[in-house]
Amino acid sequence: MSEINHNNKGTYQSILHAKREAKLLEFLCESFPERSKKSIKSLLEQKQIMILNQIVTRFDYPLAPGMDVIILKKKLSPNLTLRKMNLLYEDEHLLVIEKSAGLLAVATAKEIGETAFSILKDYVRKSHHRAELYIVHRLDRDTSGIMMFAKSKEIQQKLQDNWENAVTKRIYYAVVEGHVKNAVGEIVSNLKENKSLMVYSSKTPGDGQKAVTRYRVLKSNARYSLLEVSLQTGRKNQIRVHLQDIGHSIAGDKKYGAKTNPLGRLGLHAGILEFFHPATGKRMHFETPVPEVLEKLFD
Repeated sequence: MSEINHNNKGTYQSILHAKREAKLLEFLCESFPERSKKSIKSLLEQKQIMILNQIVTRFDYPLAPGMDVIILKKKLSPNLTLRKMNLLYEDEHLLVIEKSAGLLAVATAKEIGETAFSILKDYVRKSHHRAELYIVHRLDRDTSGIMMFAKSKEIQQKLQDNWENAVTKRIYYAVVEGHVKNAVGEIVSNLKENKSLMVYSSKTPGDGQKAVTRYRVLKSNARYSLLEVSLQTGRKNQIRVHLQDIGHSIAGDKKYGAKTNPLGRLGLHAGILEFFHPATGKRMHFETPVPEVLEKLFD
C-alpha cells in the first residue's frame, strides 16, 4: 500500500495500488488487516472509494494489476465549505479550493464582481487577521475544479517562476461534442491571441507559443464523449482551442465552436492538480471525481 497524506483537510486518505487481479472487497480487507469487514464495507456504502475517477460501491468490483484505488475522506465539514467553492487544503503558505462553474477566478478590467479571489481574501482576513492572498493561476469562469492560491508574494513568485517544474500533473475532464474515434491522442500547435481575445492555432511555423494537450476517451455515445485531458503546457484557453481543432468542441463552449449546451454550463472540470510544495518540497496531490453533471449525459 502506498499512502499520501496531506493534513486533515485533504481530499483523500490514501491511494492503494493493485498488484494482481482481485475483487475490491477482498483487496481492501488485505490492505487494511487491522479493520473489520464491516468498517471496510462502510467505505463503499458511504461512497469513499474511487477507481478510474468514478465512485465505486460494488463489493465485487474487479480490479486489474496497476489499478489505483483512492480512499476518499468523508464529506467536508460545513466550516470547510465556502460560498461557491470547497476548501480542500490550507496551511500557512497555500490554499487549494474546488471552484464552482460560473464563478470568476479573479476580477479583470472587463469583468468585476464576486470572484473566487474576493471570497477567499475575505475568508483569510477574517480567519487569520492580517493574512494576504495572491493569485497563482486561473480557471475560466465557466470551468469548475481545483485552483491554488498563495498567502505571500514570495510563495506566489516561487510557483509562477518555476511553474513548469513545480506542477507535475494537471488533469481536466471534458465533455465534448461528437463521438471521438481515437481512444487516445495528442494535439500540438502554436497558440496566439487576436485583438478580440480569441485564442487560435497559428498555421505559421514558429509563430505563437507551443502548446501540447493529451487526451484519452473515458466514455462516449453517439452525441458526446467524456475525455480525460492532460496539459503538458499551460496556455490560455489551450484545451478549448485544441479540442475545437480536432472537431470536438467542449459542450457549451459557443466561443470555440460548440453548437450545443446540454449542461447549461461549460463541460470542463479541473479534476487533478499535483505539485511540489514551494516551502516544504513535498509532493502535493489533489483530486476530485468527475462531476455528476458531466456524467449524466452518459447514463
